[in-house]
Amino acid sequence: MTGSVMKADLKQYLQAAREALLWKLEGLSEYDVRRPLTPTGTNLLGLVKHVASMEAEYFGHVFDRPFPDPLPWLADEAEANADMWATADESREWVIDFYRRACAHADATIDALDLDARCRVPWWRADESEATLHRILVHVIAETHRHAGHADIVRELIDGQVGWQVGADNIPPADQAWWEDYRARLEQVAKEA
Repeated sequence: MTGSVMKADLKQYLQAAREALLWKLEGLSEYDVRRPLTPTGTNLLGLVKHVASMEAEYFGHVFDRPFPDPLPWLADEAEANADMWATADESREWVIDFYRRACAHADATIDALDLDARCRVPWWRADESEATLHRILVHVIAETHRHAGHADIVRELIDGQVGWQVGADNIPPADQAWWEDYRARLEQVAKEA
């Protein structure tokens, strides 16, 4: 497999994760995209802001190709977890636009460099901080899919919508009664175990 084919495959997996994450915002109110639904505050818009920040840093800063906009929520003096939620001044449209710009910046870096291009990730342990574009791509793909999975669960908690993407949701075709029975059976098995 050539480097260009491998890079195209990796970019395809990254793009699928990006689209799945953004799809989870569709059709929801401003409140629903922002409200924390786990004890640690996980929320949909925060997941998008976090992943956008991650792409800007991994495909910008670590390859000495800085993202052009400041990311004050990542500064040393920023509040902890400031990248995991959107402030009242950061609209849904702004966060989505930021994500799209971060993705375009990342894609430009990916397109410009070979998979064996070297970088240093300063926030990784010193003995693991040296990496290649290939490793960074695999890392960011894994992280983006992980956060898209978080978004799947948060979205289901908000309005019951499930699935991976439009037209390919990977969910058995069943009505609400079937799902209620299925969940009840799982609950029973859990109690019996």
